[in-house]
Amino acid sequence: MSLALWLYSALTWAAQPLVRRKLRRRAVAEPGYGHAVGERFGRYARPIDSLIPQSSTDPLGRFVWIHAVSLGETRAAAILLAELRRQLPGMRLLLTHGTATGRAEGEKLLLPGDVQVWQPWDTPGTVRRFLRQFRPAIGILMETEVWPNLVAGCRQRGIPLVLANARFNEKSLRKSLRLAALARPAYGGLAAVWAQTDADAERLQAIGAPVQGVFGNLKFDVAPDAGQRARGRAWRAGSARPVVMLASSRDGEESMWLAALKHKSTPALNGKALEAINSEANRVDKPVQWLVVPRHPQRFAEVQQQLCSAGLTVSSRSQWADGPGPADVWLGDSLGEMVLYYSLADVALLGGSFAPLGGQNLIEAIACGCPVVLGPHTFNFAEAATLACEQGVAHRVEDIGQGVALACDLATDAPRLAVARDLAQEFMQQHRGAARLTAAAIAAMLGLAAAP
Repeated sequence: MSLALWLYSALTWAAQPLVRRKLRRRAVAEPGYGHAVGERFGRYARPIDSLIPQSSTDPLGRFVWIHAVSLGETRAAAILLAELRRQLPGMRLLLTHGTATGRAEGEKLLLPGDVQVWQPWDTPGTVRRFLRQFRPAIGILMETEVWPNLVAGCRQRGIPLVLANARFNEKSLRKSLRLAALARPAYGGLAAVWAQTDADAERLQAIGAPVQGVFGNLKFDVAPDAGQRARGRAWRAGSARPVVMLASSRDGEESMWLAALKHKSTPALNGKALEAINSEANRVDKPVQWLVVPRHPQRFAEVQQQLCSAGLTVSSRSQWADGPGPADVWLGDSLGEMVLYYSLADVALLGGSFAPLGGQNLIEAIACGCPVVLGPHTFNFAEAATLACEQGVAHRVEDIGQGVALACDLATDAPRLAVARDLAQEFMQQHRGAARLTAAAIAAMLGLAAAP
């Protein structure tokens, strides 16, 4: 063990009480964080060995392990998993996560014989117990998750650990180079890396990662849930006004949005909030219906209170039966229904891109035929954002005020909106294929013949 890894391991070991305390605090707002906390430290409530024999994908009966830390990575993992199950019939899944929303989403992916646990905290002891318990045939880390002790533990046991759908921005590269004594062995210890873009590949190679292919972004292979799409479209047909969505908004962005709507407008102060919204959007003649969907579920109640305090009436998804009720703003306070919301909306303002947070996944919106308006901050999805803007399915603005005006103009211009939807279909078709390539590379690494 190098000095850098020894110091890192000492810090992660010493931090365990702080991690437990943080989990207790987060569990107050999100009870999922209080579930099976011992798993995070390699303590499992029941024996797993009985699940291991008789796998058809490995003569030793071992798991294919996928680690998807949070909600976005879990959705990407779902796309890859569907292709893996097609190419490797009978495979058994070990699925790990770091966040409660990721774990809740991942539970939907499990079949009989699959196992889902928390990501092991990155100490040598916890990693050792995790690997000894499950003995995976291969480990697949999604997008960005590289942990030094996890890599070292897998190498010691001869378990190939790969990074799939890998993205690596300039900020991550600068941080990794500052910690090169720790980061280079971690990235260099991976068995393979499959990058989303050429730029990601170059940055990963600069830190020593064994990049073996540039396969594109798995999220282009998404197949939106047909039931959600049908319901969203039916509800959109019932709205007399075009629907504009603030999608996956992050803390502070709702305030920015409200300020943009009310800028130089006084009616909202007199209890006429809807008139203020339409006036600020310069669409008094063609008003829009606003839909706000916060990114994090622990903020649903907070955002609703903020909207009500601004003088807006709110209809929440949790109260809908046969569709949204009349209100100034519809609030999407549910998990796992982004396809429904994008299908309900005509245009989406992308959350995380107006505050300096790097943006959210815009591909899901485009796959649902919903054009996107982006703010200036999209470094988490830089390549996809640039491509989408170049091909006319996304539009970049300097601030949320411009975004509100542009989104409302587009939503109320039927011919322009129809062209944007056609372009969205073409855009998705052009960039598909990462799931097939990644699954085939995994099968080859396992020495197995993939189904055609």
